[in-house]
Amino acid sequence: MIPTIFALATAPGRAGVAVVRVSGPASCAALAALIGKPLPEPRMATLVRLRDPKTCEALDDALVLRFTAPRSFTGEDVVELHLHGGRAVVSGVVEALSALPGLRVAEPGEFTRRAFENGKLDLTEAEAVADLVDAETSAQRRQALRQMEGALGKLYDGWRERLTRSLAHIEADIDFPDEDLPSGVSDAARPVLGALAAEIDAHLDDRGRGERLREGLHIAIVGAPNAGKSSLLNALARREAAIVSARAGTTRDVIEVHLDLGGYPVVLADTAGLREAAADEVEEEGIRRALDRAARADVKVAVFDATALPTLDPATVALLDKDTVVVLNKTDVVDAAVATVGGWEAVAVSARTGAGLPELERRLTAFTADRLAGSGAPALTRARHRSALEECRDALRRALTAPLPELMAEDVRLASRALGRITGRVDVEDLLDVIFRDFCIGK
Repeated sequence: MIPTIFALATAPGRAGVAVVRVSGPASCAALAALIGKPLPEPRMATLVRLRDPKTCEALDDALVLRFTAPRSFTGEDVVELHLHGGRAVVSGVVEALSALPGLRVAEPGEFTRRAFENGKLDLTEAEAVADLVDAETSAQRRQALRQMEGALGKLYDGWRERLTRSLAHIEADIDFPDEDLPSGVSDAARPVLGALAAEIDAHLDDRGRGERLREGLHIAIVGAPNAGKSSLLNALARREAAIVSARAGTTRDVIEVHLDLGGYPVVLADTAGLREAAADEVEEEGIRRALDRAARADVKVAVFDATALPTLDPATVALLDKDTVVVLNKTDVVDAAVATVGGWEAVAVSARTGAGLPELERRLTAFTADRLAGSGAPALTRARHRSALEECRDALRRALTAPLPELMAEDVRLASRALGRITGRVDVEDLLDVIFRDFCIGK
């Protein structure tokens, strides 16, 4: 028998309201045991007194909701207990549920897993539930909501339906050669497969926008020792995240902070100062890590010391490119009138006073939006999506050059399975239904 599961659906700890969710065949029996009277109507919030079934001790006055299968999140009978959020209240209700027969504590993600297994969500929608819970910025929230509403799954299912129809046409040519079929049935599938391969290519060519939006755009602050990189990090983070000292080389390792820039997630990293002659092996390793982080960053913030002008740090100048925001720091000490540094437009700031920081934030937000803002089409959000889509595209390319219909059909079948893995629909559709409907075979 399928066990009935329960768990705290809200964050643990003291709160105004806590929600305990119960799902499974014994959900309604569990609610009846807690309230000791007829069950409330489905989908109607009802105020009841919860009591321990063993001792009859009052546990809480709670709002309860019950959802009957299949009209629930998991597709099973579900009960929600909206409790006062004190630790003792939640603990008492959880202990009472644990003592009931047929109930157990849910494993992590088990409610969403049951929703998937019962056809309430596909895999992309299940992933979006986790993304929505983890969302820290408005852009992450919008992407997760769109995916949870099925935008990504519908796109892939639509592609898979086109593959299924094409495969049915190819299989009709192979399996029913003696039937009165239109000529060139399998050849007619080639333009469809070619167009689909091109659409998948365009979908993949998004610079990893969806994945970056989930994880955050990486920005590395680089520059010479004592240029003010750590002070700049603290100013942008609006807290003392990095140690600041007048002594050069204070930062030896990479320090990260997570920021919200214009609704987009950003991982801002302070790195060790760049110079040719390191003081010791620890600083040398710090410089190596700084250069590695700069190479992997989506955007670099190159910081130059205004008090050192006109001398420019050559190690930092060597990192300047189109993905760099150039910053001239310490303009509160020296009135720097230069508009460019090393031939690149510079933002004059003072990390100490905050002068110029709004313009720097505006510039960084523009960089971030350019890389993360979408064009309207849903974006793939995980490496497994990308891997499956690449496999699908490669199979379609093979199918387009296949010398035999049998080989073409096998590659189209592999392409369909690759798409099916993304949404969790891994079985190829019953092609005979399509064949009989399209060509009326056997009429």
